[in-house]
Amino acid sequence: MRLISAILTQVCVSASSLFIKIEYTRTVYCYEITLSFSMNRTAYNAIAKQWHAARKTFFGRERAYLDTFLAELPAASLILDAGCGTGRPMAAYAIKRGWSVIGIDQSENMLAIAKANYPKERWVLGKLEKYPFEAPCGGIICWDALFHIERNFHEAILGRMANCLLANGALMLTVGGSEHPPFTDYMLGQEFFYDSFPPHKILNVLTDLGFHMLISEFMNPPTTGRDKGRYAIVAKKR
Repeated sequence: MRLISAILTQVCVSASSLFIKIEYTRTVYCYEITLSFSMNRTAYNAIAKQWHAARKTFFGRERAYLDTFLAELPAASLILDAGCGTGRPMAAYAIKRGWSVIGIDQSENMLAIAKANYPKERWVLGKLEKYPFEAPCGGIICWDALFHIERNFHEAILGRMANCLLANGALMLTVGGSEHPPFTDYMLGQEFFYDSFPPHKILNVLTDLGFHMLISEFMNPPTTGRDKGRYAIVAKKR
């Protein structure tokens, strides 16, 4: 009988990941487990019905942002809603005005509500970090979704979005409003992960990707307290 001996030599926990280092004989195995996906997926699954009930209407200038976005789309083109949740209010508003939508979300319970309410549209279970963004589309909505993902993924995600947009397509998204490092906070009794580059960094990335900003403004500026800020962007691909 052969005994296998392995030694756990390092464990590091941050706001976004769990790093484990294991040594077995002369080999070192390192694993990094991302926490944001499992945390936010579990949290949104838990509050899906509450969230759907709470998001009956727009917040602040959201409708104005969406109207500007829709007005810029190539005729009869597809809209991709990245981080669609239950489909309300963004996708629902676009669908009502005749647009076809593909929604992507990591929460099975959120998507189940979207499928039940809008059965003619396509709803895809998946992580934005891994989604290829292959289907050509006229517009992409990424509303209150990007800041739930570690910032080191953001440039690559935005690059893939830009690549799948048709000429003169449009992008509508929110990002965090400050330089704050990754953190967690609670909503409807559940813990969520947040991370974002500050707005000026994202604006520079979008400019480099060939976008022209139509709207770029704070929805709520950061405070010295709990609110780290939220920034709205509507941009057109040149």
